[in-house]
Amino acid sequence: MDEVKQIVSDIANGRVYPIYFLTGEEPYYIDQIASYIEKNVLREEEKSFNQMVLYGKEVSVDDILTNAKRYPMMAERQVIIIKEAQHLARNIDKLVDYAKNPQLTTVLVFCYKYSKFDKRKKLFKLLKEKGVFYESKKIYEDKVHYWITRVLKDAGYSITTKASMLLVEHLGNDLSKISKELEKLKLVLSKDKEITPLDIEKNIGISKDHNNFELNKAIGARDIVKATRIINYFAQNPKDNPIVLTISLLHGFFTKLLKYHSLTDLNPKTVSKTLGINPYFVEEYRIAAKNYPMKKVSRIISILRELDLKGKGVGVSNVSQGDLLKELLVKII
Repeated sequence: MDEVKQIVSDIANGRVYPIYFLTGEEPYYIDQIASYIEKNVLREEEKSFNQMVLYGKEVSVDDILTNAKRYPMMAERQVIIIKEAQHLARNIDKLVDYAKNPQLTTVLVFCYKYSKFDKRKKLFKLLKEKGVFYESKKIYEDKVHYWITRVLKDAGYSITTKASMLLVEHLGNDLSKISKELEKLKLVLSKDKEITPLDIEKNIGISKDHNNFELNKAIGARDIVKATRIINYFAQNPKDNPIVLTISLLHGFFTKLLKYHSLTDLNPKTVSKTLGINPYFVEEYRIAAKNYPMKKVSRIISILRELDLKGKGVGVSNVSQGDLLKELLVKII
């Protein structure tokens, strides 16, 4: 995030490079940088003749270079943005000669998404030397909570840990989806109020009480009443709570619990780091470890694998999601 801020800050201060090569598995920041360049490098009256968006599926590297070598019309520079540039991978080395001596009046932006660029290539060294090479790495789910907190803090908002984890549980590590939901919250909530699970429920539609986040907690604590209430809710709302996701998250929970049982150092910081979980969840694992000894945990993992197959229709027919969820709860608790 800091690197993105620096790139944007440089552009805002007039330090614009002739080539921006934006690559990586996480598309969110690639789109953010490209969008900022598209909106801010040229004035509105300059864009009609001096700004174009091309697509890697539709053009060749030669086409791009032909356009890049043109001079701008009645403007200091021209901007060429190539989206889906990963489709040019087979011929991307054709950029080498241009990158040695790029047209200084052209801003060439490559959005090379969903893959890692080979840094052994000569082109990589030239891109670093002559322009901006930015790699957008995927954020693991256990780190997304911190990303949400920081993004909101930068915008003047705050959020409770439980509320941010609720977003992560439902949206995973898709930063684009999360960002859209955060924008919804910022439109309706004031900065002087901390965002809570109730705000998430009211404005995004994620139940604060009936979700996988709370189900894991209830099962770990052997709270049968609460777990049953959540399971019944899932059964009544199967589209919003697919059993495949529920089983996957429970499998992850009990797999980590098995690892917890093997730890000799149960210091919360050590547990958080070793299991790859947010410190907020450490207490839940401590409680669950008391309720489920290692042998029981191993058996539950086998049960979850069996029910995962049933949930996908393997070996069963005409079994409702609700019945499978109830079977799951009975077998676990």
